[in-house]
Amino acid sequence: MTEAQRWTVKCQDPAGNGDVIIDLRPDLHASLGLSIGDVLTIKVIGGAIVLTPKSSDSATP
Repeated sequence: MTEAQRWTVKCQDPAGNGDVIIDLRPDLHASLGLSIGDVLTIKVIGGAIVLTPKSSDSATP
């Protein structure tokens, strides 16, 4: 992906513990090469929440 893309999604907190679930559209999965169960990192950059696929060879904290 060479340019920034923006989507608006609704965050869900089903357990009430502060963890959130977001539903990503199937076309977004395809364009980013994501699969269900992939791990994403989250950062706030310039007021935007940025999700980035986490490499499968990265160490898990």
